[in-house]
Amino acid sequence: MQKKVLYVCCGLAEKVREDNQSGMGECKVAILFLWVFFASCIRLNVEARPSSTLEREIEAKLKQLNKPAVKTIKSEDGDIIDCVNIYDQPAFDHPALKNHTIKMMPDYLLKSSNSSKEDSSEAEIFQTWQKSGSCPKGTIPIRRILKEDLLRAASMDSFGRKSSQHLNNLTTIQKSEFIPENRSSTIINAIELMDGMVMQSAYLVTLGYNYIGAQADINVWNPRVPEANEFTTAQIWLKNDNHPYFESVESGWMVNPKLYRDGATRFFAYWTRDSYRSTGCFDLTCSGFVQTGDVALGATIEPISSIRGPQYEINVGIFLDPNSGNWYLKVKNNIPVGYWPAEILGSLRHSAILVEWGGQVASSNIRKKTPHTRTQMGSGEFASGRFKDACFMHNIRIMDYSLQLKYPEHVTAVADEPYCYSSLNDVRYGVEPVFYFGGPGQRPPYCP
Repeated sequence: MQKKVLYVCCGLAEKVREDNQSGMGECKVAILFLWVFFASCIRLNVEARPSSTLEREIEAKLKQLNKPAVKTIKSEDGDIIDCVNIYDQPAFDHPALKNHTIKMMPDYLLKSSNSSKEDSSEAEIFQTWQKSGSCPKGTIPIRRILKEDLLRAASMDSFGRKSSQHLNNLTTIQKSEFIPENRSSTIINAIELMDGMVMQSAYLVTLGYNYIGAQADINVWNPRVPEANEFTTAQIWLKNDNHPYFESVESGWMVNPKLYRDGATRFFAYWTRDSYRSTGCFDLTCSGFVQTGDVALGATIEPISSIRGPQYEINVGIFLDPNSGNWYLKVKNNIPVGYWPAEILGSLRHSAILVEWGGQVASSNIRKKTPHTRTQMGSGEFASGRFKDACFMHNIRIMDYSLQLKYPEHVTAVADEPYCYSSLNDVRYGVEPVFYFGGPGQRPPYCP
């Protein structure tokens, strides 16, 4: 199309030149007309090349991400779910997984659970797309990536990734009744990203031991994210440390308009080997995570909790198989999702030494910048609101090499910006603690 316009421009310019030579005189308007068209021709010729290059990059990326489907399911929420042969999934594009054999989640990890059903409607949680069909045996459901999804990204390489970060704001956890002096450690209070984005969290943390698993029942909400390039999560992190090159495997729910095109609450997984610098991604937007179950990463979950109304939650668990070094992800206690294989990890393949449960907001308007982002965390209400008001996690558990699920021996609640997003570990005699977190973001004058 651009070439045709180019020929027309040059043809009209030539016609003006011939008219001038045939006796119409040297008209200033005609000369101006001539130069305008030549300039237009040059501009179109220059712009045609990068546009076609971008198109080729997009097509190549879509081909890489969207594998051939055995069956396609159109969800009522607008998602397209492709049922892909389990050995054709994106994971096996990773150089370290070329000869990888899929290893299903060991039975002893799949069955490990002690979640309570009191005050919970967790059993009602499901993914919206599943109302429209299911995938055949031997295939896995993968949410299709569209051209417009890639166009929202800063670049093809950055699609599906958290931004690379500066770790220049390290803070030490203050000594508390939960963490003894010999177990105190340096943790990240604010993560400043290379593109000006910052991640702030409100979370419960335990550290200092060798953890091979963690889980919790996570209250499900739909917080508001008014800016397209921001996101908010409720999740679990397992890390090998909190130094500038930490490794992490993560999962929970998230609202991320830039990645997912809308403000829906979606189930996600993430991993990194180098503090989000160049490895890892959300869901299956890069190679690495091996999916084995019928849960589609990045798909919407429902129903959603409401203030002083019904409360819904989803159980999320992440566990290491010491024999293989794989970290397995499961939901609703006994539904396998997949795993992060040992081949893509470093020291994390042996154990984690840090576990966090809570929420996170990513924005460029955080940490004393005004106006503060209005992106909400959790339910959008502060932790002090407690049950049916604030977002919560309960049945919080860790697993060590005893292979027993138990409440962490030492925990502390942390909030990077307590006047914007708060945290509260509600400890009462004779009742297991419940962790509350969240907030509205901007709230003048306290969070201006």
